[in-house]
Parts: sequence; C-alpha cells; structure tokens
Amino acid sequence: MTELNALVLNCTLTPSPESSSTELLAGQVLDALKSHGVAGDLIRVVDHDVRFGVSTDEGSGDAWPDLRTKVLAADILVLATPVWMGQPSSVTKMVLERLDAELSETDDRGRMTTYDKVGLVAVVGNEDGAHHVSAEVYQALNDTGFSLAPNAVTYWVGQAMQGTDYRDLDETPEETDSATHVAARNAVHLARLLQSEPYPAG
Repeated sequence: MTELNALVLNCTLTPSPESSSTELLAGQVLDALKSHGVAGDLIRVVDHDVRFGVSTDEGSGDAWPDLRTKVLAADILVLATPVWMGQPSSVTKMVLERLDAELSETDDRGRMTTYDKVGLVAVVGNEDGAHHVSAEVYQALNDTGFSLAPNAVTYWVGQAMQGTDYRDLDETPEETDSATHVAARNAVHLARLLQSEPYPAG
C-alpha cells in the first residue's frame, strides 16, 4: 500500500503573511493527518491568481491548473473556510466552481478524476453557521466525485456578534481538537479503503 498524501486548501480571504484563524485550524487538521502517516501541503488560495470560471484552465496567468495538479495528486482534499454572513467564503465558492470542471473529466477507466479521493472540511468563524457551511461544501465535494467519511468536519464558532477569533484563544477547545482528530482518523481510514478497493468503472 502506497503512502497517502493530503492537500489542504485554506480559503481565507486574508492574504499572507497576515495571520488567519482559518490557517490555524487548517494547520491543525494537517498535523492530525500527519499523525496517521499522511504527508501533505497547506496552500492559502488567495495568495494565488485563481480565476473565476468552471473550466480546468481559464487562460494565461490562471493559477488553478497548478493547484488542480496538486488536487488530483492528493488522496485527501481538505477545504478550510471561514464563515462570512453564514456562508462559505467567496474563495471557497470559487474553488468549488473550479472543481465543477471535474464533472466532465475522466481517468483512464472512464471514471471521474476525483473518484477514490476523500473530502474533509474545516470551518471557523465568530458567527453561527458551521453546520450550514459544511453542508454546502459537503454537497459540492460529493457532486464533484469526492467521498466523505463519517464526521468529515471540524469547526470552531465563537459567540455571535463578538470579536474573539480562533487565533485569539489561549488554547484549542477540547471539542474542536477532538473533532479534528476524529475527522482526520476517519478520512485516512476511508482513503486507505479506497486505495485498496477503488470505485468500479461504469
């Protein structure tokens, strides 16, 4: 059995080098995956010139083709998003729109290129909406060929209409830490199952 690898796409609106609560949680997810022997990378999408569109390549200067190569090389894709007005970030939605192109892409067995890949979600914000956000991202990931293990989300949501961010906390809440490790463990388990028993061709 070959080593699994993961790609974590941080869909914060904040460019580097500014601190980001989403980056913090995304890094914790990657660390949890690494504890199960999964290698991985964390990329802040807003640092790259990803164009709006629903194709695999939106032309000269589009950074998505390079990111797409990393997505297709990963066994586990983690989308980490902040909550804005109860919704996934616009960067998250742009990534999902670009993944829509995979609906018409096939591998050498005639299956979607994303089959046998596992999706995982991380959500952070200081307003309500984590379940709604994860539901939206779940559906889009599943529509575009990704499989979801049980408890495929970790999240932290602060008190509504307050200014405390995840990165401001003195320590990670036990509930979030537990959810992160459960999500990682289950994602790795499913990815290993799909590695040994891929989905059949149509």
